Amino acid sequence: MLISLLIIKNLIRLVLTVNLDMPYLPSKKCYYLIFTFIFFHAIAYGQSLTQKIDHAFRLLEQDQQVAHGIVSLTVLNARTGEVVFAKNEEIGLATASTLKTITSAAAYYLLGPDYRYQTDVRYSGKILPDNVLDGDIIIKGSGDPSLGSNRFEETKEEELLKLWVAKIKQAGIRKIKGGIIGDDLLFGGQTAGPRWIWQDMGSYYGAGPSGLNWRENLADIHLRAGNRVGAPTTLIGTHPDLTYLKIINETTTGAPGSGDEVYPLSAPYSGLVYLRGTYGIDLHKTIQMSLPDAAYDAALRLQLALEKEGISVGQAASTATTLSRTGVKRPFTGTVIASHLSPALSDIIYWFNQKSINLYGEALLKTMALVKGEKTETDEAAALLQGFWSDKLGLPKGTLRIFDGSGLSPETRVTTLSMAKILASVKEEPWFDAYFRSFPTYNGMKMKSGTIAGVLGYAGYQRASNGTDLVFSLLVNNYEGSANQMRQKMFKLLNTLK
Repeated sequence: MLISLLIIKNLIRLVLTVNLDMPYLPSKKCYYLIFTFIFFHAIAYGQSLTQKIDHAFRLLEQDQQVAHGIVSLTVLNARTGEVVFAKNEEIGLATASTLKTITSAAAYYLLGPDYRYQTDVRYSGKILPDNVLDGDIIIKGSGDPSLGSNRFEETKEEELLKLWVAKIKQAGIRKIKGGIIGDDLLFGGQTAGPRWIWQDMGSYYGAGPSGLNWRENLADIHLRAGNRVGAPTTLIGTHPDLTYLKIINETTTGAPGSGDEVYPLSAPYSGLVYLRGTYGIDLHKTIQMSLPDAAYDAALRLQLALEKEGISVGQAASTATTLSRTGVKRPFTGTVIASHLSPALSDIIYWFNQKSINLYGEALLKTMALVKGEKTETDEAAALLQGFWSDKLGLPKGTLRIFDGSGLSPETRVTTLSMAKILASVKEEPWFDAYFRSFPTYNGMKMKSGTIAGVLGYAGYQRASNGTDLVFSLLVNNYEGSANQMRQKMFKLLNTLK
C-alpha cells in the first residue's frame, strides 16, 4: 500500500512540475493513463477499506457472545457524509452513554460554548441595626451541575463556602433569625430519570438532577470487609457526615478479586438508604452514593460553615421544595450578596464526556428545555432533544427515541446511522475542536463509550491510513458473557478503521 502511494505521489509530481521548455512533454494519452491509474487506485482502496470492515464485522456478528444479540455499525466519510460501511444501521438500539455525544452536541448548538450558570446567595427580610438578619439566607439554584465539584478550582465546596461566608459577613450579618434555604425549584426539585431503574438511582452514576446541585450530588461511603467471604462488612462512616440519613448496611464480604458490587438503594427525598451487595475481601475503596436531596445538603453545609464562624442560625436548614410541600410560605427572593458563575459550557462538556457523568447530561437536558421555554420534566426535555436533531438533519421518526440526556435509561433507542450523521454534521462548527477534545481515548481512538447491562457502544472519529476522516457508531445489544471480552472484540473491529 505504501509503495502504491509513493508511485502516485511521484506521478502527480511529474505532471505538476512539467516545464514548458522541456523538449518532450507527456502526451494527452500519458496524462490520461496517469489519472486513470490514480482514479482506479482510489476506488480500489475504498473497496479494500469497506471489505476489511465487512470481514471484521462478520466475525463479530458470528461470535457466540452475540448469538442472541445484535451488532450495528455505521461508518461515514466525515467530510462528504458518504457511507463507507453500514450494517443494521436502521435498527434502533439501546445506546448507553454514547447518547452523551448527541446531548453535548445539541447543548453546543442551543446554549453556546460560553454559556455559564449563575448561582446567587441572597437574603430575605432585613438586616436589623444589631447585625441580626430578620429573614433567611437563600441559595438560589440555577441547575449548575458543577456547583461544589472538585473538578474545577473555582467550584470546590470549600472555596464556595468560604466565599459565601465572607460575603454574608460583609453584608453585616452576625446572626440569622431564619434558616438557610436551598432553592431547588427551578427544575421542580430533585428528580431522577422517570425511566431509570431502581438499582441505579442510589449509586454514584444515578445521581438525579436538582435545581440546586451540590458536589455532583454525591457522598462517600467507607466500608471495611469482614475476615472471611460471606461475613458482614462494617460501615466505618461517610464523608461528609450524613447522620441526617439512616443508612442500613446489608453488604457482605465478597471473594478476592470480586471488587465493588455494592449498590446503595435510595430515592429522591428519601431519608433511608440501604447498602446491598458485596465488597471484595481484598478491596480498599471508597464507595460513592447519590444524595437523596442535594439542595438540603448544600444548605446544611453553609449553615455549619456559618456556625463555625460564630454566626448563629435560628432554624434548621431546609429546601424550597420541602417548605413548599409542607405548606410553609416563605419568600425565596431577596437581596443578592454573592454570585457564582460556573465554568463555561465547553469545560463542563469536557468532563461530561471524559468521565461520563450522568448528572451533567440530565442538567444539560433540562437547561436546554428551560432556555427554549419548554417544560423541564425529563420526558418533555428529552422530546425537545429528539425533535431538535430530527428537524435539523431530517432524521426519520423512529430513528431517535430518547428518554434522558445521559443514556442511563435502558429504553432509549437510536440507530447507528442517525448517531453517525449527527457526529458528522458538527465537523464544520466553530466549537468542534472543543467538542472533539471532550471525547476520551480508547484503543488509541477518540470515541465515547457506553455501558449498561447487555449493552456496549462506541461512537467517535478516526483518521484512516489514507488520510480519510471517518466518523463511526458501533452498538452491541444483548450480548452475553464478559464485558471485557466483548470490548476487545469490538476494538478488533474498530481497528480496521485505522
